[in-house]
Amino acid sequence: MAGKAGLKAGLIGMVILVVMTLLNQFVLLPISQVFTWISCGINLLIYVGIGVLAGFFLVPPRAPRQGAGAGAIAGLISGVVSSAVGVVILFAQMASGQGIPGVDPQQMQQLTESGMDPAILVVSGSIGALCGLAIGIGLTAIGGAIFAAVKPD
Repeated sequence: MAGKAGLKAGLIGMVILVVMTLLNQFVLLPISQVFTWISCGINLLIYVGIGVLAGFFLVPPRAPRQGAGAGAIAGLISGVVSSAVGVVILFAQMASGQGIPGVDPQQMQQLTESGMDPAILVVSGSIGALCGLAIGIGLTAIGGAIFAAVKPD
């Protein structure tokens, strides 16, 4: 059943992606923004792995369509929670006056002097999280479909 397989893989993936989100926000980003780009690539691979895990949890015989469905469910569950955690962290940092991660005070001052409201950056970050969620769901569906096609029994 695709729902159960997707739920199991989604819960496992959720834990992994939330840990990666916290690691990225509080450890890697303060060190260097280069690590954030590396973390982004790793997250894409994690999404594919979550899809493969969802395909693995399917009861044989597996079909690519079932694998894609289970992967999409897993991606939705894990992606929504990790994106929500990231957005909440961003809002909390902005509300506490810490600023936007990766933007130093001089850059923030230049943005405000040029007439840009910093709240726009928060909105664009939220839109980026939704786009990342859509990409993650697609990758998990692809991972689940490929696993189900390669290993049907």
